[in-house]
Amino acid sequence: MDIGIVIIVVVAILGGVAYDAMKMRYKYQQLASGKGIDKLEQEIAELKQRTATLEAIVTDKSYQLKDQINQLSRSS
Repeated sequence: MDIGIVIIVVVAILGGVAYDAMKMRYKYQQLASGKGIDKLEQEIAELKQRTATLEAIVTDKSYQLKDQINQLSRSS
């Protein structure tokens, strides 16, 4: 096996590992500074709203009736 290919592969792997480490470090620095926390709190609030909307749709009697009709027509 050619030593040049081995060196290229090793450098590529180490570069990828270093890149991932720097990306994770940057992410954790943002979280520690508080900027990331505000963004996460906003995303959680949006997800809670979406969940509430979906729960309202699924628990609606007309939705349940449509689902039962669809199940009956599939079984026929």
